[in-house]
Amino acid sequence: MILSVPTMTCNHCKAAVESAIEEVGGKADVFLEDKEVEVTGLPPETVLAALKGAGYPAEIVE
Repeated sequence: MILSVPTMTCNHCKAAVESAIEEVGGKADVFLEDKEVEVTGLPPETVLAALKGAGYPAEIVE
């Protein structure tokens, strides 16, 4: 699943997004320049809730 994370703008943001996803058991490949993250191993609602809780609301792109 690929998510758009429009508020992710720097390496700190990238690390926070990765951490939020890994804390709930997923794997994240973050593409900072595109403001996107590819997530595996989790259902969409879990990922979206984790990112929202970390301050990085996202939406599913694909």
